[in-house]
Amino acid sequence: MKTDGFSKFHPLTNFLFFLGAIGFGVVFQHPAYCIAGIVCSGIYYVLLQKRKALKSIARMLPLFFIVALINPLFNTLGEHPLFFLFGRPYTAEALGYGFAVGGILIITLLWFGCYNYVMTADKFTALFGSLAPSLSLLLVMVFRLIPGLAANAAQIMDARRAIGKGAENASVREKLSHGMTVLLALTGWALEGSIVTADSMKSRGYGAAKRSSFQIYRLTAKDGFLLFVIAVAAALTIFGAATGATDVTYTPDFSAAPLSVYFPVYCIYLLIPSFIHVKEVLLCRIFISKI
Repeated sequence: MKTDGFSKFHPLTNFLFFLGAIGFGVVFQHPAYCIAGIVCSGIYYVLLQKRKALKSIARMLPLFFIVALINPLFNTLGEHPLFFLFGRPYTAEALGYGFAVGGILIITLLWFGCYNYVMTADKFTALFGSLAPSLSLLLVMVFRLIPGLAANAAQIMDARRAIGKGAENASVREKLSHGMTVLLALTGWALEGSIVTADSMKSRGYGAAKRSSFQIYRLTAKDGFLLFVIAVAAALTIFGAATGATDVTYTPDFSAAPLSVYFPVYCIYLLIPSFIHVKEVLLCRIFISKI
């Protein structure tokens, strides 16, 4: 059962926050804003996933450094070469830009990890089911495709291992044959599941007439207040970006706008779900201690 306080808000509130957080994270290349995005998204990701998050973040770090270190190999612009590789300058400015690009990638992965935890399939359907029922159903099926395939693949491998056809101590050729067999079974399973889903939806009259929907989510005063806070913080952040508060140039010479009042506003915006989560946990522990 989820104990995250932010997940208990209306899907519209959750969706609009992630829309802004991911959008800002992709657009802002200012070093301070990138660091803030990584830290704030990492905090919320750890609060949601606990120890599992630390393993996921550890797997992201090599990707971050690979993106950062490879960029100067293709981008040779910059006034301060660190060394020369194959006759091409490896500049500090290009390396800094590589770190910014790697940071944006990590921010995107972390926020999407939080999004997948908070915005469940039923929330997405409740939010967009009435507006675009076919698209909503398609997106829900796509979002659950990878986790479903991973779970089915694990079942197939466990079944093969139970009958003595596991690939733990097999040769490379046998492992390839094992993988192809699992892939073939998994493909057949997926195709059969899609046919069953299509027949099931058709038998229920999906798409035959205007669809009515049952809503278990209702906008409350808490949602309205949080939407107001999100809107104000996002508006101030956008205004700051429009007035140059997030401007940065990496090549050929590095220059970045000085931090202003808009930076703490941006940090507050990103820390909203973490603050709500911590508040929910503390209140829960206080109530339990009084029992």
